[in-house]
Amino acid sequence: MTARDQTERQQRRTLLTVLALNAGLAGALGVGGVTADSSALLANAVDNASDAAVYLISFLAIGRDGSWKRGAARLSGIMLLIFAAGVLLDAGRRFLVGTEPIGPTMMGLAVVAAVVNLICLHLIRRQNSGDVNMKAAETFSFNDFASNGGILVAGGLVMWLDQAWPDLVVGVLVAAIAAKGGVEILRDAARAKSDKESGV
Repeated sequence: MTARDQTERQQRRTLLTVLALNAGLAGALGVGGVTADSSALLANAVDNASDAAVYLISFLAIGRDGSWKRGAARLSGIMLLIFAAGVLLDAGRRFLVGTEPIGPTMMGLAVVAAVVNLICLHLIRRQNSGDVNMKAAETFSFNDFASNGGILVAGGLVMWLDQAWPDLVVGVLVAAIAAKGGVEILRDAARAKSDKESGV
């Protein structure tokens, strides 16, 4: 087995692991978001579900040529931007119709999600790969971890203030983080294409 084959095998194993973790976490956060009436938890659930889909795309891109990988990365970035728009629309709807999030549920699930995302981030960074799809996977995991911290704070504020606005604010911030990540991934894909064309 060549060094490249071994690297690709390790990347596949890592992506399958983080895919499974994110899919399970998306389900748990989705149930928790509905139960706790939390925009932030639902946003994180959709985020993790989109991450799982992107990890599947990245998994399929391993071993393929550069143009296929760049296309997969672009699709990943576009999916994040679509997700961000959906969360913003949901936050606006909740602001208009009202919501009563449950702080303790938000905080408990945020801690669990943070641990899972730290594991994912560690597994991906351990690959030490410059591959555009692995970099996209790292961006997703870091964004998720940052979002978990925001949900933890929002849950505490919901309990302390007995108001829903912290949950809505964090839902919007999660969307903003996702949008930033999507733009960065699209920029990396464009840069990789430019480097390829210039022979760098």
